Amino acid sequence: MKKALRIIAIVVLGLIALLFVGFLILDEKLPEGEWSPEADLMAEQMLAAMDKEAWDNTDGVSWTFKGIHDYDWDRENHVVGVKWDDKEVALQPQYKTGIVANGGDYTGTEISEMVTTSWDFFNNDSFWLCAPYKVFDPGTERSIVTLKDGRKGLKVTYTSGGTTPGDSYVWILGEDFLPVAVKMWVSIIPLGGIEFTWENYAYLSSGAMIAQDHWLYGMVNIDLTNVQ
Repeated sequence: MKKALRIIAIVVLGLIALLFVGFLILDEKLPEGEWSPEADLMAEQMLAAMDKEAWDNTDGVSWTFKGIHDYDWDRENHVVGVKWDDKEVALQPQYKTGIVANGGDYTGTEISEMVTTSWDFFNNDSFWLCAPYKVFDPGTERSIVTLKDGRKGLKVTYTSGGTTPGDSYVWILGEDFLPVAVKMWVSIIPLGGIEFTWENYAYLSSGAMIAQDHWLYGMVNIDLTNVQ
């Protein structure tokens, strides 16, 4: 029995050590950068490649986030239908208000919690839909940075707004100025510089471009389906 416990302890300690070493290897310090006209030019080139004007003229878009959250975003009237599990909320994100749309018998506290949850879901899940279009949002700061592997990137820091202000993202662009990946320094992820691809673009009827797949190390995909 003691021998078995000793083996289990060794395995657990080995896993902890492996995770610690992995953390040290993968964790990256946020690269420093200063605003420059070139940074804003890079951002404008990215928006031109993705047809920001088409996105601005998109009245509505619907999608499913990782098969678990369904959205129907009426951008013209600023209302988002959010569905998950057996719940459905008609959300007004700019006011953090909404109504429960599925007619369930809920208390006032439950309704308030569902609206807050739908707002948190929408803030996170809409990032994967349209984050590149938001690089000039109020409260953003832009700079060009060099990553530790030598790649150049467009660093965007959100100083206000959203669920976690202060988060930073570095966009890696292809030769056509379309985003091909994004590295993140965000409060909800303990590793700095974690990188997701930005690929498998689809066109909305307006002409706006949406990346449907976002792979992490080729193993985990933050996928968007039913995009229309």
